[in-house]
Order: sequence, then C-alpha cells, then structure tokens
Amino acid sequence: MALGSAGGSGGLPRHVAIIMDGNGRWAARRGLPRTLGHRKGVEAVRRIVRHAGNRGVEVLTLFAFSRENWSRPAREIAELLSLLRFFIRNDLAELAGNGVAVNVIGSRDDLSDDLLDLIAEAEARTAGNDRMQLLLAFNYGGRDEIVRAARRIAEAAARGDLDPAALDESAFSSFLDTANFPDPDLVIRTSGELRVSNFLLWQSAYAEYAFPSVLWPDFDEALFDEALADFANRDRRFGAVPVSIARP
Repeated sequence: MALGSAGGSGGLPRHVAIIMDGNGRWAARRGLPRTLGHRKGVEAVRRIVRHAGNRGVEVLTLFAFSRENWSRPAREIAELLSLLRFFIRNDLAELAGNGVAVNVIGSRDDLSDDLLDLIAEAEARTAGNDRMQLLLAFNYGGRDEIVRAARRIAEAAARGDLDPAALDESAFSSFLDTANFPDPDLVIRTSGELRVSNFLLWQSAYAEYAFPSVLWPDFDEALFDEALADFANRDRRFGAVPVSIARP
C-alpha cells in the first residue's frame, strides 16, 4: 500500500525515522555489560512505538541492526539477534491488536531460517493493519540498499521490462526497500552523535534532522514530543524560496 509523499512545512511528520544510538554507552556508564544496554533499548522501543502511534505518526522506522554491526563481537551480535526474536515473539500480539503493521527492511542475506520465519510471520500477521506502519531496519545499510536496487534495475532492463531512458527518481525509488512508504520527514539520532551512519541515504535527502544528546535507553515520550514540536516550527521549502520572498 503506497502511502504517498512526505509531509510539508510544519505540523506532524508523517514518517519519523530513528537511529537508536547509545545502548552500549548507557551500559558502560553504569558499569554494566553492553548486552544489558541493548535490553534497556528494547524497553525504549516499546514506549516510543506506542507513543508514536498515539500521536498519529503514520510511519515509524527504527534502525535496529546495520550491515556494519556484523563486525561487533560475536556475543553482542548474538544478543542483538536474540532481542529481535524476543521483540517479535513477545510484542507481536500487542502490535497486531493496536493496528500496527510490521515491515522489516534490509538484506535478508546472513539471517538464519528461524529469524526469517519470524519476520515473515510478523509481516503476514499485521499486513492488514493501517493505524501505523512500523519499519524495522535490520541487516540494513543505505549503500547496500541502493546497490541492491541498482542490481534489480539492471536485471529488469536486461529482461526488457525496463527502458533505461525512462528511469527517473520516482522509478528508481520503486526498487528500494521503502518503495511503498513516504520518505522520512524527520530523522532523529540519539546520543548526540552528528552523523547519519549509512541510514536511508536516498530517502532522507530532504528530511529534517534532530540530534538529542540523550542515550537511546533514556529516550522517552517527552523527548519524542520535543522533536515533533521542533519539526513543526521548521520551514521546509524543498529547494524553493519562502512565499514572502518569491512575491514581487
């Protein structure tokens, strides 16, 4: 189900995307294992998913596991994978009951069969929900997504299904993982780091950004609302000039 284009200036963002950063540092500052930081991060996921739905956000994308995360210690990788399993198994009923549709974007390569089965179950069980679309970016990288899209475009052209001369931005977007969803209006990165970390590179070309210094496990409803309020006060011109200047 295509949801259309991104929202305009002010008001509520249709699509909020979050880089959930700071779980490890949250744990380290307390002398705890990094794995406990990730578990606290899941609690933050729960409250923000609920709150975003209550606020009327149409699409919420969470950066849960990047392609680059495979370079982390094996124990931490195992914990992150188990937390996705835990979240789906324990929260799927609530998500389904609350009208949330679950979608997982990213490469399915390198994922185990049991995890792929869980993802398929979550997507199938919630496919008809339309209160909010929850996108989990898992085994995801923005450059990898663009390369995979380019490969599919090349294959379509080789089959004769696509005329390369007809390829434009809209057609290219239709080959991305987010083809059926609007581009993000607001991207939030917690922990105070000022980088995008290979997240939604194509889709966030005109997104507004917020960089709260709080670590992800401490990100709460009030901070989410603060980011929404700040977004509402921004003037999104998409390359144009303000109406007051454009008028003669």
